Amino acid sequence: MRITARTPVLLVLLLLLTQLAALARPAHACGCGALVTGAGQQLTVARETSAVHWDGETERIVMSLTVTGDAAEAAWIMPVPSRAEVTLGDPALFDDLRAAAAPEYRVRHYFWPREDDWPRGERDNSYAGAAPGDGAAPVDVVSRDRLGPFDVARLTATDPAALGDWLAGNGFALPDTLAGALTPYVEQEWEYVALRLAPDAAGDPDIVLGGTLDPISLTFASGELVYPMRLSRLAATEQLLTLYVLSGHRMEPQSTIGGDRPDITFAGRLAPDPGPLRDLAGEDTFLTVIEQEFPRPALIDGDHLLRRTAEDTAFRTVHYTDRMLHWFGVPAWQLTTGAVALLALVPVVWAVRGWRRRKEPQWS
Repeated sequence: MRITARTPVLLVLLLLLTQLAALARPAHACGCGALVTGAGQQLTVARETSAVHWDGETERIVMSLTVTGDAAEAAWIMPVPSRAEVTLGDPALFDDLRAAAAPEYRVRHYFWPREDDWPRGERDNSYAGAAPGDGAAPVDVVSRDRLGPFDVARLTATDPAALGDWLAGNGFALPDTLAGALTPYVEQEWEYVALRLAPDAAGDPDIVLGGTLDPISLTFASGELVYPMRLSRLAATEQLLTLYVLSGHRMEPQSTIGGDRPDITFAGRLAPDPGPLRDLAGEDTFLTVIEQEFPRPALIDGDHLLRRTAEDTAFRTVHYTDRMLHWFGVPAWQLTTGAVALLALVPVVWAVRGWRRRKEPQWS
C-alpha cells in the first residue's frame, strides 16, 4: 500500500482530539489514547477495557473500545515508548479476564430483625456491592499497513509544534493545548501508533461506527511497566480507568497521577487454561485489576508507572447478601425468644404448683 501524508495524519489527529473534547464535541478522551471523529460527527466511548502484560522487558497492551455515535469513521492514537508491533487482539481475552477476576458472592446471616424485617417491615434482600536520531525529520511515517478493519500508521515526531503543523497542513485543526500535552512524549523520543477506524471499506455514509470494536494489540520494548495517561488530562469529562495487569507479581501504581486513589478489585495468581489468556500471559501469571477515577482530568500529571508490591497478597472482591438466620424454616430469633420465654415460665409454673400444694388442705 502506498504511503501518503494525508492518511496517517487522519489517524493521528482524530485520536488526539478525543482527549480534548466534551460530549458535545466530536472528540472524546480514552484512558491511554485519543479517539476522534470528523467535524460535525460524534463518537462516545461507552466502555474502555485494557489488558497489560509485562515480563520485565517487553510490554503488550490490548485495548477494546465500545462506542456509540453517528460517525462513519474515526481515528485512534496511542503514544508508545519504543517501536510497536501492532496486531489484532482476541475479543475472548476479556471474557477470560472477567471470569478470572469475577467477584465472589456470599450470604451473610444476621440474628435480630432489622428495620425492614417483620414485624418492623419487609426487607428487600439484595446484593451490596461493590526512537529517532538527532538528524531525523520532525515528523516521519515509519510504516503504514492494513490490519483487518484498521488502517495502521506508525509515526515519529521530534518536535510537537512540527507535528501540529504537519497535521494542520493536511486539513486538521489541531487544538493549541495538544502541542503542550505531546511535548513530554517528544522529549522522551516516544513514537505514535495511529489507527483509522471505519466500519466499511467502501465508505458508505449510511454505515456508522458502533458497538465493541475489534481489540488492538500493541507490543513494544519497555524496561518498566508504563500505561500512557498524559493525554487524558485534556479531557473535559471525568475519566474512569480499568486495567487488567498481568505480570510475575502483584503490581500497583507508583502514584495517583492526579486522580483518586486507585482501587485493587482483584489480585491473584492464575494458571490459565489453554486460550487467549494463556496465549498472552503464559501458564503462570499474577493478575492485578486496578480501577481509578479521574474526576478532574486536568490534574493528570503523568503516565502510570506500575511497580511490584512488597508481597503478592491475594484479594477478591466479595459481594454479600444479608439474610435473616432461619432454623427449620422459622426465624432463629423467634425460636430463641420463644424457647427463652418457655424456660422462664418453668420456675414460675413450679412455684405456682408448689404454692397450690401448700394451700391445699392437709388430711390426716
